[in-house]
Amino acid sequence: MHLERLTVILEIVGQKGEATVAEICSHSDLPRPTAYRLVNDLTDAGLLDSIEKGKFKIGYRLKQITEADQSDQILLETIAPVLGDAANTHGAAFFLSRLRGRAVEIVAVETPDTGVSFLHPGLGKRPLHACSCSKAIAAFSPTVANTITGQLKAYTEFTHTDPTQVAAEFELIRRRGYAECIEEIERGICSVAVPLGPSWRAPTMSIGATGSVRVFTPSFRKKVGRELMNMAIDLSDRMTWEDPELMRTPA
Repeated sequence: MHLERLTVILEIVGQKGEATVAEICSHSDLPRPTAYRLVNDLTDAGLLDSIEKGKFKIGYRLKQITEADQSDQILLETIAPVLGDAANTHGAAFFLSRLRGRAVEIVAVETPDTGVSFLHPGLGKRPLHACSCSKAIAAFSPTVANTITGQLKAYTEFTHTDPTQVAAEFELIRRRGYAECIEEIERGICSVAVPLGPSWRAPTMSIGATGSVRVFTPSFRKKVGRELMNMAIDLSDRMTWEDPELMRTPA
């Protein structure tokens, strides 16, 4: 019954293009308090967007699911060559990460084929509070950031374990445009990442680079961070996504 009610609301809004709660009630048998509660639930989940007071349209998250093939394979057809070029240019491993449920996972890595030595980050899940690929997503997605609570796991002595510290870092990431991980997961390893995705309001991906602290000096991280931001703009243009420059908070 609950799922059916949610489906009815989405159908009404989808067919009308935009609708108020009063209009939703008039096209269904939902009491107004119930309709308000369900609409709020759908909005919190990104399945509806509030476009003005009391009026709603189909949300960015539902559009992502239904309007385009966002499989890893399809995305990598466009993204992998760009990461590969960057890997050869900088002599470092470049990666693509995705938000899957409530975890961020590195799904692909491109490495230099120029004969230089590099550090491979490996595939798989990363903690939301202690890896650049995760922080680049969480900093711009309140839904993800709000799951970072309580005492957080320390992987090294450099890991931020206080959610207040993490929140302050997210503010810096929003101003700067890119995230860093400086020996927070493993001693001697650094990474830089930027958000990527169809919507700047809640990015679901990130691209980044990783290497040793010897190579990834502060100036090098800044250089790579800015280049990653330009790569994200270019990829968003190729994929006809929203401009990721809109994510940044003016400094």
